[in-house]
Amino acid sequence: MLRLAIFDCDGTLVDSQHHIGAAMERAFTEEGLPPPPRAEVRRIVGLSIGEAVRQLLPEATPARHAALADRYRAAFFALRAAGTMGAEPLYPGIAELLAALAGDGWRLGVATGKSDRGLAHILAHHAIAPLFATLQTADRHPSKPHPAMLEAALAEAGVMARDAVMIGDTSFDMAMAVNAGVRAIGVGWGYHPADELIAAGASVVAEDAAELRALLA
Repeated sequence: MLRLAIFDCDGTLVDSQHHIGAAMERAFTEEGLPPPPRAEVRRIVGLSIGEAVRQLLPEATPARHAALADRYRAAFFALRAAGTMGAEPLYPGIAELLAALAGDGWRLGVATGKSDRGLAHILAHHAIAPLFATLQTADRHPSKPHPAMLEAALAEAGVMARDAVMIGDTSFDMAMAVNAGVRAIGVGWGYHPADELIAAGASVVAEDAAELRALLA
């Protein structure tokens, strides 16, 4: 039987909150706006950038949202290119977990609000790109919690929804899984608290990579 484990990226595979916060602060500043508190930015990690800025500045016009999204993208890659922030680190045990799941016969995927370029950079930096059978990003799909990313992942991997699991750290991930008819597992090391993950549809919340491995055994 084919099984597919689909992972969120930011807050699940890698800890990127500082990178995202710094880029968002620069984007707002360059638009002449006061930057949102880091706690608010942390809340929207996982959404596509267009939806994220809409939630951070709901009273703004669509044109201002588009400008902020463009500023954010430029700021993120400028900060990375300047070397002012290192690569987003993998959470403890993630590399070993992915290798173990692949060895157990799981197909692996990613469904993320990142761009294709941003995701490719992370997977290449950590030398884990070959482990994944399907990669779904905000470049080709509506923002979470729309189920399009998971539907595409299932189709590309050739796996039925009942044989797949979505693993993520935000309520957006859990709601996306529910919308796609896929089992949702939350992780407790990311950006939304466990009670919110359960309320959004998580069947369980793993507190570390070892517990997640046991849940998938």
